Amino acid sequence: MANQTQPAHRVVIVGGGFGGLYAAKELGKSEAHVTLIDKRNFHLFQPLLYQVATGTLSPADISSPLRGILSRYRNVKVLMDEVSDIDPAQQRVMLRNRQIDYDTLIVATGVSHHYFGNDHWKPTAPGLKTVEDALEMRRRIFVAFEAAEKETDPAKRQAWLTFVIVGGGPTGVELAGAIAELAFNTLKSDFRNIDTTETKILLIEGLDRVLPPYPPELSEKAAQALARLGVTVQTQSLVTNIDNHIVTVKRGNEMQQIPARTILWAAGVKASTMGKVLEQRTGAELDRVGRVMVEPDLSIPGHPNIFVVGDLAHFAHQGGQPLPGVAPVAPTSFCGSPSQTCNWFTRCCDHLTIDLIKIAVA
Repeated sequence: MANQTQPAHRVVIVGGGFGGLYAAKELGKSEAHVTLIDKRNFHLFQPLLYQVATGTLSPADISSPLRGILSRYRNVKVLMDEVSDIDPAQQRVMLRNRQIDYDTLIVATGVSHHYFGNDHWKPTAPGLKTVEDALEMRRRIFVAFEAAEKETDPAKRQAWLTFVIVGGGPTGVELAGAIAELAFNTLKSDFRNIDTTETKILLIEGLDRVLPPYPPELSEKAAQALARLGVTVQTQSLVTNIDNHIVTVKRGNEMQQIPARTILWAAGVKASTMGKVLEQRTGAELDRVGRVMVEPDLSIPGHPNIFVVGDLAHFAHQGGQPLPGVAPVAPTSFCGSPSQTCNWFTRCCDHLTIDLIKIAVA
């Protein structure tokens, strides 16, 4: 589309996660000038963070340099920086020390931990979103076994051998299962003063089943698999306090206090701060966790050149419930049959290509 009379279309992508990276790769095949901005210069495969947290993988196994991934796309530029604000009227994003103009903006900054108003629990119950989170979890998990090996008081030893995971979504289920594999298989012959098979692993979920976004039959299979591994699942249980290595859980009218030296958080997410920026600058509507309510083409109402993709997008055009942030539920088409192609840059229609949309909402 770029020629002597018409400059190349400028696309700015904020965020180098799945949505942002795949958008950059798809648009790298076009004539557009693409700028990908991320606070870090590597892409992190977050679904495998739990394996770093339990010592199965190293951080290098699940991270790749963004520049290396995109090096063959000569029209794509990577900037390690942070977007602090946007100006939709001037079509400009503000970085720490500069501004960048755009014709189209794609925001894919994802989500972070959500402690539901109890952020003071974070030091005691870390979440799992970054490499640093995974390394800190790994340190705590293995230190717990080492401390139990030295502890002579039975009650204190059991507290070291008790692991509480708060939240029965995919991350919580994966963590619970991986810790069970460690305790009941990998480490069972490595210690002399403790029996690691006496480890207690509690998975606490507030709703009536684990993996709530999934079909009930899959939730039941997951619960059965966890039970076989040695994980105790407590549903319809709410954590009301975490203090002094004691987790207080409310289940119905009963209160339970669980001494545990290792508490891991997987109970919820909240949108990145870019959601609030978009609300203030464009009037976009946010849901209760700060995700941006998007149109069927993933654009912001009233701003057809600003798209929100990935976990930051609240897409509820297929029955009222937002799509889970996983690839298999991504819709196959928004403007015709699944086989229909849609070339955005030739204005066949006014939104991203079908392939990009399928990735974007994943």
